[in-house]
Amino acid sequence: MRTLESVYNRFGRFEACTGETTLFIYPGYEWHTADCILTNFHLPKSTLLMMITSFAGYDTVLDAYRDAVAKKYRFFSFGDCMFITNE
Repeated sequence: MRTLESVYNRFGRFEACTGETTLFIYPGYEWHTADCILTNFHLPKSTLLMMITSFAGYDTVLDAYRDAVAKKYRFFSFGDCMFITNE
């Protein structure tokens, strides 16, 4: 997502390019490239969790995490995932 957002922020559209990004996505960020995300459950206090809460909202994401913990979902790289839409 950081790559897509970085390219869009640079060119105002998707365009083939190379380079690095320093984009840090956190709550308050205005998204341009996606209306949904498929992602796994991230560790508490991680930058990835910050990115997801910026997309779907803090309360919404934390409610999903509480439900996942209650249902014993698996976390980390090979765990369960979630589909999030911001519509």
